[in-house]
Amino acid sequence: MTGKGSRHPLRNIKMVVEYDGTNYFGWQSQAKGKTVQTVLEEAIEKILGHRAPVLASGRTDSGVHALAQVANVRGHFPLDDAALLRALNSMIPYDISLKSVETVPTEFNAQKSAKWKTYRYVIYNAPERSALNARTSWHIIFRLDMKKMREAAYHLVGKHDFASFMGSNSSVKQTVRNIISIEVKRRKELVTVETTSAGFLKQMVRNIAGTLVEVGRGRIKPEEMKTILAAKDRKKAGPTAPAQGLFLVEVGY
Repeated sequence: MTGKGSRHPLRNIKMVVEYDGTNYFGWQSQAKGKTVQTVLEEAIEKILGHRAPVLASGRTDSGVHALAQVANVRGHFPLDDAALLRALNSMIPYDISLKSVETVPTEFNAQKSAKWKTYRYVIYNAPERSALNARTSWHIIFRLDMKKMREAAYHLVGKHDFASFMGSNSSVKQTVRNIISIEVKRRKELVTVETTSAGFLKQMVRNIAGTLVEVGRGRIKPEEMKTILAAKDRKKAGPTAPAQGLFLVEVGY
């Protein structure tokens, strides 16, 4: 619709994006399959007339969802914020939704400006599976002990070396992170593990969730969390919880 030589001023657009990650190979563009970033950039290209990179607060892995992923893109947009929101939502699939579009100061960077993030892991804890929750939770048939899971989670709060909870093939050298809070809650069949931190290691939340499930099943004692942390060995912690139960809930700025 418009090009680089547009008479429209250059704007920095902040977007809050909700998506069901089931059908996507994560957030970040890649050669092997469709991603959320690619879908948004293709829609924006139709408006700008050229490709513009969309930068997010952070990557989400294949199959992971977001309630409020934050991203920004710069361009000479010919539409005001409200019209741009409507236009983009009309161009993208129904499993992705822009919740808001806002022109922000030039210096705003969705990734670098972020102060903290909250992730929620959802477990469907019942003998029989749920058709409606299958795409957005991990089905665990064994009754989980909430008291033990909360006790174990308590040992993870604060500044620790989380090497034991880092996914394989990560190139990160500094594995110390500060968990601000972990809340383990239950509402009927749904158990949630909500974790807030300024930064996470690869698959850290899913590995924590998998370990807490082992605690809830009685396979790991709550106090063993301290030993697992001290080991700095991924093999000492529990399994990696599947991607479909993980949600990026909020990004703080």
